Amino acid sequence: MLTPQEADELFTIMRNLSKQGKSIIFITHKLREVMEIADRILVIRRGKVVGETTPDKADRNGLASMMVGRAVQLEVEKKKSSPKEVVLDVKNLVVTDSINQVMVDGVSFTVRAGEILGVAGVQGNGQTELAESVTGLREALNGQILLLGNDITHKSPREITELGSAHVPEDRQKDGLVLSFPVSDNLVLCTYYKDPFAKGITLNRQMVLENANHLIEQFDIRAPNALVNVGTLSGGNQQKVIIARELSRDIKFLVASQPTRGLDVGSIEYIHNRIVEKRDEGCAVLLISPELDEIMELSDQIAVIYRGKIVAILPAGQTTKEQIGLLMAGIDPETITAPAGSQKIETTF
Repeated sequence: MLTPQEADELFTIMRNLSKQGKSIIFITHKLREVMEIADRILVIRRGKVVGETTPDKADRNGLASMMVGRAVQLEVEKKKSSPKEVVLDVKNLVVTDSINQVMVDGVSFTVRAGEILGVAGVQGNGQTELAESVTGLREALNGQILLLGNDITHKSPREITELGSAHVPEDRQKDGLVLSFPVSDNLVLCTYYKDPFAKGITLNRQMVLENANHLIEQFDIRAPNALVNVGTLSGGNQQKVIIARELSRDIKFLVASQPTRGLDVGSIEYIHNRIVEKRDEGCAVLLISPELDEIMELSDQIAVIYRGKIVAILPAGQTTKEQIGLLMAGIDPETITAPAGSQKIETTF
C-alpha cells in the first residue's frame, strides 16, 4: 500500500519504462489508477473480458458498471454527522506485537456516537494491533480503553461484544468466519448461545435457519442456500455474511478493519452504504483502512497513524489526500497548513 505521493512516483517510473519501449500489464481494482496510467483498458468480470476502452473514451462510472454488470454509485451519499456522547475513549494505549515490538505507542483518541473516525496509514504502522486491542483480541501493555464508560482494557472479546460492540476484521477467513461451517451457523457466531437460538445447551436449529434466510435476503448474500459451507462463497459474499452478522445486532460501536479488502466495486458500494447507515442510526464507527479513498469517502474525522503514533486528527471535509498522504509518509505536520478544526498532536518523527 502506497501513499498518493509514492503512487505518483511509481507511475512516473512506469511511464519512463513505456517510453523506452517496454510493455506493461498493470492489474488493479483502483479506478483512479487505471484512468491515470493506462493507454488501453481491459475489463474482466468472472474470468471473461467484458469490454475494452481507453481513458479518453471512458470514465470511472462507466468502468465500474462494466466491472459489476450494473450501474454503481461510486460516491458515498451521506449527510453531515451529528456526533453525540463519547462511546470509545482510548487513553495512552501501548500495544506490542507477537515478538514484543511496540506497534501502538501511546495512542489517545475518542469516537462519538453518530461519527465515523477513520484511521489512515500505510499498512504495518500499528493499525492491526490497535484493532485487536480494542476488540479484546490482543492484550494491551499499557493505557486504558473505555467503551460506554466501561473499562474494557483487559476484557475478553465476548465481554466486549456483549457491551454492544461489533467487529469486521481485516482477515475475513482467519478471524471473521469458520469456513467449514454453514452460512447459517456463521451468522450466529456472536449470539448462538442466546435466546431464541439456544435454550440452555440445546441449539434451536430452526431459529438459526430462519435467521439465516432472513439475513441472506436482507443483506443480499448470494448463496445457493443457508446450509452451504461459507467457505464455498465468493470473497464478496463471505464479507457480506460478516457484515450481516455484525450489523444486524443492536450495536453501539463498530470496528471496521479493511471492510472492503479485495472486493469488487459493487460489494464496496454495498458495504460503504451499510456502514454509513449504522452511523446515521447513532453507532460510533472506528474505520481502519489503508485505502485512502475509502477513508476520505466515509470518515467524519481522520486520524493518521505513523509508526504506532497518531500524528494528526483532521476533519475529513477540510483536508486533502495530499495532506493525508504526507502525514502517512511521516512528514512533520508542522510543515503543513492545518485546516480549521484540526487537533495538533505532539509527536517526534
